Amino acid sequence: MTTHVSDTAEATRSGAPPRLGLVLAVCCLAQFLVTLSAAVVNVALPAIQSSLHFSAGSLQWVVNAYTLTFAGFLLLGGRIADLYGRRRVFLAGIALFTLASLAGGLSGNAGTLVTARAAQGLAAAVIAPTTLAVLGTTFTDPHQRHKAFGAWGAVSGAGGAFGALAGGVLTEWLSWRWILFVNIPIGVVLFAGVAWVITELRHEGAGKRLDVPGALAVTVGLVVLVFGIVQSGPHGWGSARTLLPIVAGLLLLGAFLMIEKRVAAEPLMPLDIFRSGSVTAANVVAATSGAALFGMFYFLTLFLHQVRDYSPLRTGFAYLPLAVSIMIAAQFSAPLVRRVGARATLVAGMALTAGGLLWLTGVDEHSTFAGTLLGPTIVLGAGQGISMSASAIAGVAGVPPQRAGLASGLLNATRQLGGALGLAVLAAVATTRVKSLLDGAKPTAEALRHAYASGYSLVFGVAAGIAAVGVVAAFAAPGRPRSLRGSSAQA
Repeated sequence: MTTHVSDTAEATRSGAPPRLGLVLAVCCLAQFLVTLSAAVVNVALPAIQSSLHFSAGSLQWVVNAYTLTFAGFLLLGGRIADLYGRRRVFLAGIALFTLASLAGGLSGNAGTLVTARAAQGLAAAVIAPTTLAVLGTTFTDPHQRHKAFGAWGAVSGAGGAFGALAGGVLTEWLSWRWILFVNIPIGVVLFAGVAWVITELRHEGAGKRLDVPGALAVTVGLVVLVFGIVQSGPHGWGSARTLLPIVAGLLLLGAFLMIEKRVAAEPLMPLDIFRSGSVTAANVVAATSGAALFGMFYFLTLFLHQVRDYSPLRTGFAYLPLAVSIMIAAQFSAPLVRRVGARATLVAGMALTAGGLLWLTGVDEHSTFAGTLLGPTIVLGAGQGISMSASAIAGVAGVPPQRAGLASGLLNATRQLGGALGLAVLAAVATTRVKSLLDGAKPTAEALRHAYASGYSLVFGVAAGIAAVGVVAAFAAPGRPRSLRGSSAQA
């Protein structure tokens, strides 16, 4: 039976230097591309809606087509990389992502763009778990591994925040289509980097069966569930158009769990992985963190555009303090985990996230950036930077090498799943609030601004509650290892 071999070990046997810095750079660039593409569309949404004639209710599918396929196939992507070779699968994912970006940029209607975004999500589902798994098996020294995960967490958060800035610049100066075209040169450089730096690595053992039924059940279940939640906005929660897809989605997700427990010979998500308190806590934190961050990006962008009349460029620059805050905080996350443990670090990160969102509930139609938005976004960014890196460390802690792809894919999947479901729920909350304030009458411009501001304020409050669930879950993460306590005491 052949087991995983780290890139470092393989390089040592061949006499070549491990090139750890280059491996880290390639993996971080790939993760940056994935998170950038998840967020870059937000600022461009008004321009996309006008250009391709999306309805208000269908516009969120530009975001969710990506996040749902991303979340639904992440576990399968990690499994494929484990079995068939991370370098080979990495390259295939980058190629698909680049081609999908080209197709999306050339799209002439809403359906083509949504399909291209779904293809991007499928490719990202291969790329993201591979980056984290490669880092986990390449950096064998715990101190170096924590630093690598810290860098990965920093670019994960900053990719989302800088995506908003890039989206604003590209939409304002060129066209919304360039938010997709810009991925093409990045993809070409990344393809060359992976081909040059990453050595082949796969686990060969108990066969190469893929749990395709499980992947389809979880992905279709998520899509149908989100569709049902979205329907609650125009039709209400008691409507059959809302309840039927929600029930169908929940049944499919139940079927997924049954497949994993009783049917699949090699489950996509072996449920025993959740026996680890660290893995469970990290994934709950990732899900609530994703819901908070995705919701904030989507609705803060709409607030700036619809209520405060920000241009795409100005909206992008409004996210710059958030991006800087995420990057700075992420650099402190790994040292914090080493000093105080994952539990305290995750609690602090999610508490800051919840606090920033709660602060944002003070927005109204008269809010200014400096007076109302700057402080909360900095606090929120600090919380996200800390929790992203810490959850990446906790999510693979103690996981054997042959499950590295599974653990990293699971962590990314729960973050994207939390983001997609959170966005759908928050969109339904906002729509219901706005409709209740307008009450079917033809509103004035001022009344419309007030209704939107009130709806988005409520959304930020609900998102703060979701983040608070992450605070509670973080208490289940492991505390500071005794060995570290002793070493600190002696120092």
